[in-house]
Amino acid sequence: MAPIAAALTLLTTGPAAQAQSEEAPASSLPLWELGAFGFGVSQQAYPGSEEQLTRGLVLPYAQYRGRFLRADRDTAGLRAVKTPLYELDIGVAGSFGGSSDEIGARRGMPALGTLIEFGPRLKINLGTWGEGRHAGRWRVELPLRGVFDISDGAAHRGMSFEPKINFQRRSLGGWGYAVSLGAIVGDKRLNRTFYGVDPVYALPDRPAYAAQSGLISWRLSTSLSRQVSRDWRWVGFARWASVAGAANEASPLVKRTNGLSVGMGLSYTWLRSEARANE
Repeated sequence: MAPIAAALTLLTTGPAAQAQSEEAPASSLPLWELGAFGFGVSQQAYPGSEEQLTRGLVLPYAQYRGRFLRADRDTAGLRAVKTPLYELDIGVAGSFGGSSDEIGARRGMPALGTLIEFGPRLKINLGTWGEGRHAGRWRVELPLRGVFDISDGAAHRGMSFEPKINFQRRSLGGWGYAVSLGAIVGDKRLNRTFYGVDPVYALPDRPAYAAQSGLISWRLSTSLSRQVSRDWRWVGFARWASVAGAANEASPLVKRTNGLSVGMGLSYTWLRSEARANE
């Protein structure tokens, strides 16, 4: 998540992917890489939550930059179409959830499980700012994905749509950064997962609530990365989310209008191919 992209900050490869702006043409990068990525995150449990969840993990990672099959800093899945103007891929993203013991507003309610998203994403290139290798790039991204809870037998939790505008650039000093502004929209099933309160879980301070489809939150994200050496890369990110004007702002599970998630990580590349990547 994108993080989930519809409700939780992405904790798997998502933050790293957004933090690592493209610093070289794809054709100059290895076809594949193997390594490890360690990160720590303090995230808002879900948009509107007053609790912060802290996670830290060290995970292996693999990147593959084939013409159609892609598992890289930008997506994981099938790249169906690529032109200078737009690109269409089919990929996955994921996020960790939290138990009702960690999220006070949800005490006694089902846990928010580990969620996986799968579906198409259209990326439209809007042009560049600057010249040469360090030019910045503007792009609109339009992902539409189904959400599944792998903690509950891959049960379908709904659909998410997250339009956003993104700017990425590498500075002369070797720093890469990205800024994006977007909105997260969920169908009724997904919004019920995060904001609905069934009568059986109602309490005096938590009345029953039927969640509606529509806007989940607004998000403003920024990230920073630096190649420390040939094999080591540092990344950091911050994401602000607001439920102001959201479809379920009146839910008793919404305790705070604005929230912040931050994190940082370090990746190490152990092996890389001699063969070059495909554009």
